[in-house]
Amino acid sequence: MDLDALASARHDDWERLDALSRSGRLDGPGVDELIERYQHAASDLSLVQTTAGSTALGDRLSVSLAKARLRFTGTPENPLRQFTRFALVSLPAALYRLRWITLAVAVVTFVVAALYAWWVSGDPRVLANLGTEEELQQLADEGFAAYYSENPAASFAGSVWTNNAWIAAQCIAFGILGVWVPYVILQNAQNLGLTAAIMFAYDEADTFFLYITPHGLLELTCVFVAAAAGLRIFWAWVAPGPRTRGVALAEDARSLFTVAIGLVFFLFVSGLIEGFVTPAPWPWPVKIGIGVLAFGGFLAYMLVLGGRAWRAGETGDLVEFDAGASRIVAG
Repeated sequence: MDLDALASARHDDWERLDALSRSGRLDGPGVDELIERYQHAASDLSLVQTTAGSTALGDRLSVSLAKARLRFTGTPENPLRQFTRFALVSLPAALYRLRWITLAVAVVTFVVAALYAWWVSGDPRVLANLGTEEELQQLADEGFAAYYSENPAASFAGSVWTNNAWIAAQCIAFGILGVWVPYVILQNAQNLGLTAAIMFAYDEADTFFLYITPHGLLELTCVFVAAAAGLRIFWAWVAPGPRTRGVALAEDARSLFTVAIGLVFFLFVSGLIEGFVTPAPWPWPVKIGIGVLAFGGFLAYMLVLGGRAWRAGETGDLVEFDAGASRIVAG
């Protein structure tokens, strides 16, 4: 083979491949051209290596192909930069997408809980079915508050964290079934309403709210977000819109996997508050203030930072690009 003749014939094609590889941004036709010229150059390199072995021309083509290939695979991103992007862009955007479903879940939970509390408080026979007079009195006077301090703070916080994280993970993982999330929501609302009814019946409403508020604001919100994520996955399967069901599930599940990871951190914070702040012998305004501060921080993260990322075009996906071509178009 005459390598000089091949180099002369392909010179313009290889130069164009190099130019496309250096381009900061490519549109659709540019992507197609890059792929086509990459394939042709790869064929040329194979021919050169097969007929002439290792040559300067082959090395030149290898470098050009390597540069072009980076447009498909991208360069490894710094782990710190990846984490920063996840924490400041992807996660808040994914949470922002769920804001209205989260609100709906919260409203349903509190309405159902209020109905249970009203029903039980208004009928002594129903209240009697929850336990004996002595058992209910003991729960209202001592048991409810003692629950938060009967175990060492660190182990209690860890137990609460893992339990709540497991519930959140179940909501997201089994959301596609369509029945698991409503079951969790209604069970949570029922437990909340029955406990409130007992405390109200024995004039301990203040104790109920004082002990629930510091950690409950953030903890319950995280559960609501997890339920919203599960419902969204189910809805992507029921009504995928113009997408196929497989594509809809893949796209939404990828984004909601981001939520699952983020909730682990926020539930860790609520677990720390429940283990160390709620039972602490501090003034109640201080303890409730800490809970309100954590809750307000979460809302700002979700709505302010998330809204900014969403308006900038962020989808909340844990993996930003589905394929090499997407990375090329994005530049």
